This record gives sequence, structure tokens and C-alpha cells, in this order.
Amino acid sequence: MRVIAKSTLRKFWEQPAHGDARGPLESWCDEVLKAHWTSPQAVKAQFRNAGICGNNRVVFNIGGNKYRLVVEMQYRAGIAWVKFIGTHERYDKIDVENVHEY
Repeated sequence: MRVIAKSTLRKFWEQPAHGDARGPLESWCDEVLKAHWTSPQAVKAQFRNAGICGNNRVVFNIGGNKYRLVVEMQYRAGIAWVKFIGTHERYDKIDVENVHEY
């Protein structure tokens, strides 16, 4: 899969308050770049704690569930498009199916 908006993830972990997200986000990127998912079930098979939502969105727990990553999956095109990265507290305030911060 191609990850769209990797720079968004980098900007997030470069913030002093979120430096601990770097390792987990880099690991997530590495796994996604190697993946060839064709369905939500394929994502779930690799990331069993991922949440499958409407509007082709998948929510990943990052850093022991300290952070949440919302990605729009475009399976046919092989694209994982970052829509939101933030703390669990910020995540609780968004509409997962429509968020587009990046």
C-alpha cells in the first residue's frame, strides 16, 4: 500500500509532546508499505485491534492506544490515506467517518 501524507505523521511526532509516537508510527508505516490489502478483513487480519468504520475508514491504535490514527483505505488503488492522528482524547471529539485534518 502507498501511504499518503507520511509527512503528517512526521510533523506529529516532531511535536515535543508526541515524540514517543515516532517509533510506533514508523513501524506502522513499514507494515503498511509492505501490505497488499484488498478488504477491511485483510487489514483486521494483520492489525487485530484496528477498528473498521464506515466511509472506508480504519482506526489504528498507536503507542499502546495512547494515540489514534484514522486512515481512509482505497483498496483498489492500494492507498492508505492519513486523515487524522491525535491523542485518544482528541479522537473522542471527532467524527471518524468524515474527519479530514490533513
